[in-house]
Amino acid sequence: MSSLTPDHTIPTPGDQLRHAERIALLERVWANGRGLVGQLTAVNHTTIALRFIVTGLVFLLIGGMLSMFIRLQLSWPGLNVLDPERYAQFVTMHGTTMMFLFAVPIMEGFAMYLIPKMLGTRDLPFPRLSAFGWWCYLFGGIFLYSSFIFGSVPDGGWFMYTPLTDSTYSPGKGADFWLIGVTFAEIAAVTAAVELIVAILITRAPGMDLTRMPLFAWAVLVTAFMIAFGFPPLILASLLLEIQRAFDFAFFEVARGGDPLLWQHLFWLFGHPEVYIIFLPAAGVVSTIVPTFARRPIVGYTWVVLALVATGFLSFGLWVHHMFAVGIPLLALAFFSAASMAVAIPTGIQIFAWIATLWAGKPWLRVPMLYIIGFFITFVCGGLTGVMLAFVPFDWQAHDTHFVVAHLHYVLIGGMMFPMFAGLYYWLPLASGRMPSESLSRSGFWLVFIGFHLAFLPMHITGLVGMPRRVDSYAMELGVQWLNLLSTAAGFVLAVGIVAILIDVALCFRLGRRGTENPWQAGTLEWALPHPAPKYNFASIPVVDDRNPLWHDPGVVDATRRTDGLLGEAVEGRRWILGTGIQSAQPEQAIRLSNSTWFPLFAALTIAVLLGGFITSQYWLSILMLLPLIGLFLRWLWTVNGRETPLEIEVAPGLRLPTQALARNAPGWWALVGTLMIVGSLFASLVFAYFYLWLNAPAWPGGGATLTASTPMLAALGALLAAGVGAWRMPIALRAGHARAAVMWSAFAILSAIACLALQLPAIAEAVGAPQRHAYGSVVWTLAGFQALHIAVAVLIAGFVALRIHHGHVDAVRSLEARIATGFWRYVVAQGLIVWALLHLFPRFA
Repeated sequence: MSSLTPDHTIPTPGDQLRHAERIALLERVWANGRGLVGQLTAVNHTTIALRFIVTGLVFLLIGGMLSMFIRLQLSWPGLNVLDPERYAQFVTMHGTTMMFLFAVPIMEGFAMYLIPKMLGTRDLPFPRLSAFGWWCYLFGGIFLYSSFIFGSVPDGGWFMYTPLTDSTYSPGKGADFWLIGVTFAEIAAVTAAVELIVAILITRAPGMDLTRMPLFAWAVLVTAFMIAFGFPPLILASLLLEIQRAFDFAFFEVARGGDPLLWQHLFWLFGHPEVYIIFLPAAGVVSTIVPTFARRPIVGYTWVVLALVATGFLSFGLWVHHMFAVGIPLLALAFFSAASMAVAIPTGIQIFAWIATLWAGKPWLRVPMLYIIGFFITFVCGGLTGVMLAFVPFDWQAHDTHFVVAHLHYVLIGGMMFPMFAGLYYWLPLASGRMPSESLSRSGFWLVFIGFHLAFLPMHITGLVGMPRRVDSYAMELGVQWLNLLSTAAGFVLAVGIVAILIDVALCFRLGRRGTENPWQAGTLEWALPHPAPKYNFASIPVVDDRNPLWHDPGVVDATRRTDGLLGEAVEGRRWILGTGIQSAQPEQAIRLSNSTWFPLFAALTIAVLLGGFITSQYWLSILMLLPLIGLFLRWLWTVNGRETPLEIEVAPGLRLPTQALARNAPGWWALVGTLMIVGSLFASLVFAYFYLWLNAPAWPGGGATLTASTPMLAALGALLAAGVGAWRMPIALRAGHARAAVMWSAFAILSAIACLALQLPAIAEAVGAPQRHAYGSVVWTLAGFQALHIAVAVLIAGFVALRIHHGHVDAVRSLEARIATGFWRYVVAQGLIVWALLHLFPRFA
């Protein structure tokens, strides 16, 4: 480690001049462009992260405004502030906004802003992907809210249960706006998950091994994996319901062998992990702030890490917690009830660690700590009611009452919003260089804390006496009108508090007093940066040897601002970051990043037009937009790791490292791994749907359809395996220096894959018939189409890599793209074998 640390000698005038020139070059290289064009093409993580945060806060205000109308309607029986139809629309849009457009995106924004700074790097490894995700998030939100303009506002609840939301009972376009808009916005979540996983695994500062990672980084890493596995079930459910609505498939229609409860299973396979996807980054914020204000390292670091991981695992085993009242067998209810209580154990470990840290330290009560205390009180109350709802008899009593509404808000607002505001005030000096108003920030806290508890605590009582949720009125005989009036009045107090906080934060950037650097005397790396942080973050990449490097060695601050250390110079006038080992965090590679570009905006706009064509039933437009979309992404990928990229660069005096095209742990490879986790989860959800329908359908296969292993099907299987062989041989030939042979093997894989589709799809059409006949045909065609889509993508990848080989961008040395193509082909073949077995072998033994 010491060899990577610059000498702390007194700089000469010549050194100072070179330092100033290097800083000027770093600022020029990492700066966004000027004017509107610069803002539209920006990809820097600080810029994109702040956009996520600001956009999330805007959606918070919009969702909060909807909730005020809801509370006004419920403040007294028989009011007509909202008619029943508009009330259902506002309830739907409020829940959807808070869950999909506020909670997850804003925590991802915090992660995107902080992770590079905490890990000691300059940016995320895929800046264009981050920018693309934000544009998808923004356009998805606009797409959803445009339903108000077209008079087709979703009204099926934020959970969109079938059959209420199928075309029979929701014949308008409201449900389509929800399904397409939410899925569009979710692109941001899954792309951010891949980005954050790769960043945390391979871009940590030298010396920051896994046992020295900040707890916030651990929380974000677990959350990113949860998103990768937890969001695909909802994406699949949305796609299946939209296909049913648009093309009359039968996934959720009982009369044709479907089952509406399939939607609930898929939704809550996402929905319960979603609670912890929101909570875990907030827990990471708490684990960062508590040690700072306790003036000591956190107690039980290893236990907290294990608790984070355990929460991530357990959260996927209790989705039926939300379905206790649908008629599931008692034995299954007992299992999920126990799992729902067990998940409280790792959360309790974290809470005891935080309390022990404060107990052993000397707590400093500033505004961020006020919110942490508010979090403790609120979240523990929400956790206790969650354990109550884990008991099946109690859940049956309180199900779909305002008791559940109170529990949900105590968990989400207490477990996410209070830590979020704590983090907002904690890192505000880093982003703005200024300190917020102490009086206004404290006033905002007390308004939020008091307003929240007075608004939602009475709902426990109104729920227990029988007030149903999602209903626009209630009987006077319940005797809860005064409690509802109190909740409404307190809701406005809460709203005033949130507005006061946002005004305080906005004024801080303009009018706040200049703050000292590291005003909280924190120990993590982000506080080594100047305030506000420069676009390039660190002039030299730091070297660390402790979990709290600024407490352990205050000289780290000076070392990161000199330009004689790691990547102290902007090599070739381009953006570079350092890649390190997954476990050891030793320097392994230099990663070249993209400058500002139009690709993310144009790609998101193209998808928006494609989806617009779909929702207006202009399917020709959607098909037409596939061509520019594919062209955009291929051109995007063409600009990565060309032959002009050097094979290695000098990252520090006397230290040369290979660039990512040569590195084994290249970001592109780990991006493939992350993408395949998402795709694999999507496929597993589809297989789950197949078996669920099989178990619940009166006849399977249904509709008189049979699909056996006929000669064309066997030939299709052989063609798929042949394509896999071609993809496997391609990198072998390339590494041997036989570029022409590698291209030929790619062509062989492409032709074999096309033959597979040409043989399989007509055979399915002949045996199964139209997918509208029965749920069996619907799910068979969906499985076949899913596999066909992946084969088409694999064909595009193989053709792209062959073209890159032909132009000399990929060769025996620069073989990363060939490795990625082969890895994807292997997945496609493995998935194809499973699909083939499900379609052609399983019905024979079912």
